[in-house]
Amino acid sequence: MREVLQFQPLYQQRVWGGRRLETALGREIPPGPPIGESWEVVDRPEAQSVVRGGRFGGSTLRSLIERHAADVMGPEWKPERAFPILVKWLDCSERLSLQVHPPASAAPALKGEPKTENWYVAHSVPGASLFVGLKPGVTRAAFTQAVANATAEDFVNKVSVASGDSVLVHSGQVHAIDAGNLILEIQQNSDTTYRLYDWGRVGLDGKPRALHVEESLQSILWGEPPPALVRAAPTSGTIAACDEFEIRRVVLGRGEALRFGAGEEPRIVSLVAGGLVQVDAPPGSKPLSSGDNALLPWSASLEFRAPEPAIVLVTEGFA
Repeated sequence: MREVLQFQPLYQQRVWGGRRLETALGREIPPGPPIGESWEVVDRPEAQSVVRGGRFGGSTLRSLIERHAADVMGPEWKPERAFPILVKWLDCSERLSLQVHPPASAAPALKGEPKTENWYVAHSVPGASLFVGLKPGVTRAAFTQAVANATAEDFVNKVSVASGDSVLVHSGQVHAIDAGNLILEIQQNSDTTYRLYDWGRVGLDGKPRALHVEESLQSILWGEPPPALVRAAPTSGTIAACDEFEIRRVVLGRGEALRFGAGEEPRIVSLVAGGLVQVDAPPGSKPLSSGDNALLPWSASLEFRAPEPAIVLVTEGFA
């Protein structure tokens, strides 16, 4: 299998979204209500990525793994097992809710799924920030009272960010994305979110969005320090490492190449700046451009060249 698998984006309306997937990434997005998310790679019962172009065009990711598990994911992969990573673009034109995802220790009792996620800030406005983790020394009793008093924000670690920054947010850590950020989120395959506080706003239907205070309090890992921000840098290096995945930032100069050997592991390649051209690409293949996310199969030996300076995120270690 030599194919680089690209997928049709699945756009999601969100009250905090906007139009920057159109203006910043040059995409055509649905008119009308704000678009907050584009699900780029997903294998869930309620949402399926569909291959765009090539020999497998029109196939869902699920059907592709069921029919070609060994080629796509490796010889040990069970065809019925879901693809473990979900990749999203987030247009955070307004502040997201203050929320938490259940850790593996609490998720079964809450009938939810753990969700560790990494945020790569592709673009941010001056003064943009992130809420990540509780401040040191915050107790459950104090935070519970703050939630009741609508002062929970005072207990959450807030950091200023700029384009190119990145942060790994583990399940069980309170967080929110502030307004003005365009973020590539690479996460566990999960869609469980418990909202603590929503800043008093209403949803697209004009009604307050549901809160999940008790579930949130049961999910928080009390005493865990806030995650460290990885600042933008002009060099390659690992920006996230956890049990669920690892993400490398690869900085390429004009004409430089990026190579992957067959039989190593499946990978996700995300272009956050510039573009990549596949060397010796099959007929009909298209270059990868800024904003694209592609799945590189386990069985593929692939080489890419950057016709201009590029920044690539390589997600691996999930198979």
